[in-house]
Amino acid sequence: MNVLASGTGGVNGVALGVFIFFFLAVTVMGFLAARWRKAENDQSLDEWGLGGRSFGTWVTWFLLGGDLYTAYTFVAVPAAIYAAGAAGFFAVPYTILVYPLIFTFLPRLWSVSHKHGYVTTSDFVRGRFGSKGLSLAVAVTGILATMPYIALQLVGIQAVLDVMGIGGGPDTNWFIKDLPLLIAFAVLAAYTYSSGLRAPALIAFVKDGLIYLVIVVAIIYIPIKLGGFDDIFAKAGDAFAQTNPATDKPRGALAPAEAGQWTYATLALGSALALFMYPHSITATLSSKSRDVIRRNTTILPLYSLMLGLLALLGFMAIAAGIKVENGQLAIPQLFEDMFPDWFTGVAFAAIGIGALVPAAIMSIAAANLFTRNIYKDFIRPDATPAQETKVSKLVSLLVKVGALVFVLTMDKTVAINFQLLGGIWILQTMPALVGGLFTRWFHRWALLAGWAVGMVYGTLAAYGVASPTQKHFGGSSDTIPGIGEIGHIGLTAFVLNVVVTVVLTFVLRALKAPEGIDETSPGDYTADAGDPGVMEELPKATAGAGH
Repeated sequence: MNVLASGTGGVNGVALGVFIFFFLAVTVMGFLAARWRKAENDQSLDEWGLGGRSFGTWVTWFLLGGDLYTAYTFVAVPAAIYAAGAAGFFAVPYTILVYPLIFTFLPRLWSVSHKHGYVTTSDFVRGRFGSKGLSLAVAVTGILATMPYIALQLVGIQAVLDVMGIGGGPDTNWFIKDLPLLIAFAVLAAYTYSSGLRAPALIAFVKDGLIYLVIVVAIIYIPIKLGGFDDIFAKAGDAFAQTNPATDKPRGALAPAEAGQWTYATLALGSALALFMYPHSITATLSSKSRDVIRRNTTILPLYSLMLGLLALLGFMAIAAGIKVENGQLAIPQLFEDMFPDWFTGVAFAAIGIGALVPAAIMSIAAANLFTRNIYKDFIRPDATPAQETKVSKLVSLLVKVGALVFVLTMDKTVAINFQLLGGIWILQTMPALVGGLFTRWFHRWALLAGWAVGMVYGTLAAYGVASPTQKHFGGSSDTIPGIGEIGHIGLTAFVLNVVVTVVLTFVLRALKAPEGIDETSPGDYTADAGDPGVMEELPKATAGAGH
């Protein structure tokens, strides 16, 4: 089978019908979520932006899974395997590495945040180091890194729409071509505005259920149709051995070549360190109702890594099935359309589409919370009431989505992907302040700010100098490591420079007795749990008929 996907091969009516059914179902759920376990006072960021801090183990597991394993993951990880081979598997070890890391610091962040009512990481940084400047740096970095990530969720929806045949041809009017995406965006914006974090928390059950169903069926059904895994790997190996005319080198490899091992290792480690620095990861974490919920989740979330490993194999299957696409992001949707019956293709596309809506909602809420608490309240209106904070956060969540939509509609899709890689470089630079602050007050606030600035400047300039076949600048996230000469992940190199500058300047500033700022936390705050004195409990629930 040899299919060139262009989005102009006619509309798959059955798949589209199934897709619309699931989309309408989760839309209804999104609006109904406003009434699900609703608090008495819904005019606070704790209610709208953190779901009342009330989620238990399973809700948190689905919410974090829906948050971290996105449509971008579903589409882009196997697409990377499809394009380059085993180098794309870096996503599997990094999601394995990340859970022992977060087991050490997320429970501490939950405790101190619930003790002091922190809603964002910047709230904690400001309270720990007594520095609004450092808090602002963390907030701005979080918002910048989140915007292209939201855009990529919309790219995932667009890929599915294109393969179903409703993306229009190259001569289609732009409004008609993008109308389905605009409708999906409007629905997402409406129920996020109405229901806050409860909407993606409820929809995540459907999203994850569909994804697990599609993966299990795909990993059994498609290899049977293609003659088994022996044939799949053989065909993929032959395809990767062919010379890429653009580079005069093999297209890829079933195992990373020696020259790519530094890149593979540093990309996996850097990505693992960065994942839970993203605001949406922290928002989902702080919505849980106890410290033990976080601990339990770090032990069961690796089940998603198993799913991710199976998902990555779809890239090899697309090669073996003879899928030919101009845009690699369409490879897996096209594989599903070619391999599955039309009705199940609709289920698979719904899994990808809903897999975009859940993280996009959480990301926009997280970015809005950062703006409201750490820019609006800290610098514009310090006397803002909880109701005013909530109103501003709702409006900003809409603006964030609009920005992401404009990004998708006006820029090349590869640009969106590479800007998300840049976001990963940026967000990693907040780790010394956040994770370092959870364990020690030794780092000086000015040193942390200087280290952050050095990491941001180096990472941005290094990424700017990376070219790709489609871009002169920001073409990837790997570059030569200074002093070693190997190609490695820019974010990890920038992080090392960040830490070195922070440590050296801390020694200097401490020797000069520079003012350190006031720490409003105490050691006991970092181990406090639900029920302890002063720990913020989940918000009281509304009684029947209340709030109407």
